[in-house]
Amino acid sequence: MNKWIHIAILFCLAGCAATPEKTSKTETETELESEAVLTSEANRSSAIDEEVLYLLMAAELAMQRNQYYLAQDAYLQAAKRVDDPRVAEKAVKLGLYLKDEKRTKEALDVWLSKDSKNLGARKFATLLAIKSADREATLENLRIMLTEDPAGFESGLMEMLKLLEKEGRIQFTYDVLDELGKERPDQVSVFFIEAILASMMGNNDLAQEKVNHVLLLQPDWNKAIILQAQLAVRAGDLPKARKFLEKAVKQAPDDVQLRKMLLEVLVSSGSFEDAIRICQNVLEDKPDDGDSLFTIALIQIQLNQLDKAETTLERLLGNPEWAGQASFYLGRLELERHHPEKAIAWFDKVEEGNYAFEADLTSISILMNLKRMKDVEVRIGRLESKYPDQKNRILVMKAEYLNQIKRYQDAFDLLTLVLNDEPDNRDVLYARALVAERINKLDVLESDLRKILQKKPDDVGALNALGYTLTDKTNRYDEAETYLDQAIKLQPEEAVIIDSYGWLQFKKGKPELALEYLRKAFAKAPENEIASHVAEVLWSLGNIKEAKEIFENAFKKSPEDEYLLEFKKRFLSSDKK
Repeated sequence: MNKWIHIAILFCLAGCAATPEKTSKTETETELESEAVLTSEANRSSAIDEEVLYLLMAAELAMQRNQYYLAQDAYLQAAKRVDDPRVAEKAVKLGLYLKDEKRTKEALDVWLSKDSKNLGARKFATLLAIKSADREATLENLRIMLTEDPAGFESGLMEMLKLLEKEGRIQFTYDVLDELGKERPDQVSVFFIEAILASMMGNNDLAQEKVNHVLLLQPDWNKAIILQAQLAVRAGDLPKARKFLEKAVKQAPDDVQLRKMLLEVLVSSGSFEDAIRICQNVLEDKPDDGDSLFTIALIQIQLNQLDKAETTLERLLGNPEWAGQASFYLGRLELERHHPEKAIAWFDKVEEGNYAFEADLTSISILMNLKRMKDVEVRIGRLESKYPDQKNRILVMKAEYLNQIKRYQDAFDLLTLVLNDEPDNRDVLYARALVAERINKLDVLESDLRKILQKKPDDVGALNALGYTLTDKTNRYDEAETYLDQAIKLQPEEAVIIDSYGWLQFKKGKPELALEYLRKAFAKAPENEIASHVAEVLWSLGNIKEAKEIFENAFKKSPEDEYLLEFKKRFLSSDKK
């Protein structure tokens, strides 16, 4: 088949309107030779072979010149003159690429008139009927597909689902299949596809009803059992999902993907011992099974059994397929143990694979916390050449570095650049909002945080940041309280939110109430900013001695902290008592 047609099919199914690039001379010569074979066969069955030859050559030349409408017309005219259905097939596929439904239907009629049982032609006819919302034609084509190829009916329709969703034809297809199901109540594939379509429409109950019907007709069909489990997970019924998956695993004990699904459900539901038992059963037969060892290690980390997890992960280091992941999580373990240098050493061992980029980013974050900014700069420079496809995430990390070294405007500009590509990226909006506060662009801060909250009104980070900023930088305290009330209801034990709420009470003239909240926040997280808040409220209440004690204890550990330096400047530089 002509390479151009392959490309056209791919672009059509992806819904892409891009134009394929031109073939090289060698490729074109090869395609012409292939076309010559087709033309030769056409000559044997046509009384007007010279005209057919001309049409086929014209079509080929038009394809080379990207004149696809001319090519489609030439193929269609040739198809009407020869018995070979392959010419009509070319016209159909090119018509679909061009989204020319009228000519595509004309070419399909020619194709089917020459090869009425061709399932490929029938699938295209079904797709075209669905796209044009022709209920009668869709039902007729589905009937023929089901009769001629009952075993391939399900896979044939599954191939179409992505395009049908894009075309907005899921409900239409479901309705036609429902009618077909009434005609053919014994065909499980019809009801199975209905279940898939109902799931795509977000109707979980209807999808469950259809898959239950499938399993009444064919109780041991694993594909339906898996779908049943997926629907249960979506409904939040993990025990039911576990029950279905255990049944499926029992019927197909060697299905690795199925076992993974069961393990995910067991871990999500907190059934860690059962998950480990499944993994250990596999390890009895395959002592070096990477999937099982890695799953056990993740469970051990979840249970805070760090030493056991370390031993399990070390078993994976000798396996090239798992060494990168194992090294990454060994680095995470050292972070949990507050051993940053050891963590970086492990992350640096992850040189390739899915975890390599995350390992490099994590190492840079650790170095920032250690204030090793020259090392940070060098590593960020390496990232830009090592991961060109991760441009925006690297820019975000670079912006954080610039923020750390107090080049706030440069950080702001970089984040704005990322938002030009990803205007709705929550994390970038949040990061720019925090930097905007540093350069006194409160309008940008408000705009970015409100944009986050428009999409997700219960985003605690955005609620707290907006509420705190309105408290600290403006006198819009009632508005700030609206956001902080919501934040503290969502996460009543989060130290930074308690601190924000306490600071709001202080700004509203309630220092005693403020101190209650601030002491609670400081007990949970003795951070410098919270320490400065506690000290300031104590000072306002006349408790100078305790205020100085809290300040001095924090200042000994962090003499360069901006919040503590600001407190010192305001309250201690003039020897206030």
